[in-house]
Amino acid sequence: MAWKATIITVLWLSVTPAMAQQTRQSLPKRLWNSFFNDTTDAAEKSFRVYPTLGYSPETGVEIGASSLWLFRAKNDTLNRLSEIQAFTFFTLKAQYGLWVDNAIYGDKDKWFFLGRTRIQRFPLLYYGIGHNTPADNPAVFDANYILLRQRVLRKVVKNLFFGPEIDYQQLFGVKFNQPHEGQPHEAPTGSDGTTNLGAGLALVYDTRHNVLNVRKGLFGELSFLNYRTALGSEHHFSSINLDIRSFHPTSKNNVIAWQVLGNFMQGEVPFNQMALMGGDMMMRGYYQGRYRDKNLLSAQVEYRMLPLPFSKRWGATVFAGAASVAPEVKQFQLRNTKLSAGVGLRYLLFPKKDIYLRFDLGFTQDGPGFYFFTGEAF
Repeated sequence: MAWKATIITVLWLSVTPAMAQQTRQSLPKRLWNSFFNDTTDAAEKSFRVYPTLGYSPETGVEIGASSLWLFRAKNDTLNRLSEIQAFTFFTLKAQYGLWVDNAIYGDKDKWFFLGRTRIQRFPLLYYGIGHNTPADNPAVFDANYILLRQRVLRKVVKNLFFGPEIDYQQLFGVKFNQPHEGQPHEAPTGSDGTTNLGAGLALVYDTRHNVLNVRKGLFGELSFLNYRTALGSEHHFSSINLDIRSFHPTSKNNVIAWQVLGNFMQGEVPFNQMALMGGDMMMRGYYQGRYRDKNLLSAQVEYRMLPLPFSKRWGATVFAGAASVAPEVKQFQLRNTKLSAGVGLRYLLFPKKDIYLRFDLGFTQDGPGFYFFTGEAF
């Protein structure tokens, strides 16, 4: 089972107004207080950069740096908290990558920019397509990968946004490495590299006020993307995507959150753009892409204690999920559903902004998976 753990190191760099107030302290103490005892006001911008150390069987030792930028439009606490997260890494096997995620709200929610970027040279484990692929002897796609996905949304009425969405994905410099043991895998669509550009529309309803740690609210997205040769795509296909997330406080510190996710595709879909089960956000414990197909239905529920009753900085969660993939919507079957469950620890990184670091341990029939990130999974 491929697993990945990202461990924050003690040495890190931090750039915030709080540092300017601690110039008389020793450098180690200044750094420690700036990162672990954040005192910036809720309206102030905050920026953190810290190195990370990780390991996975596909990459070996991984060294990187993470950064998190938090701000509100016009520094107004009545505006929603915007966030930009970036993570860059390289490994001792000469692999590298840059990940950027953004959720940016304009003044009074006039505009909403929601997207992600991935630029990397990173192995992709390939177990095959469908719900019954074996866990042993996956193939490995070693390739350059670029993903640029962005929604530019305009407020229609309060909490409702609508606008265009684009999705550009390129897989190039591909080496398809068959497993050393077991049966070889049939080369899927896109195995020699593929470039696709999709354009469409997204409708988003969002009452969240803090994307990284939602304590109350509802997020719903319905989007349509069309990939056509006229747009520069090598394959012709389309997708409908549904994402619903709901958050319900049970007390001052405790929250029940749930999510339903659906991806529905038609046409000649390359293997790297199929609906993928697993990862750090949904079905934690499964390698992302452990199961893949044209259609995916998944759901998860999580109970969050932020913080725990006996602590001001430490919190915990328990979570469970279920998901299934199928080549057609009518072929979904309950018996093909996969399950996952797990627990997590939290550390309050930005007290006045209510942002936590999370460490999750997910369990599946394939084994455990470890995750370390800033902000909640959903």
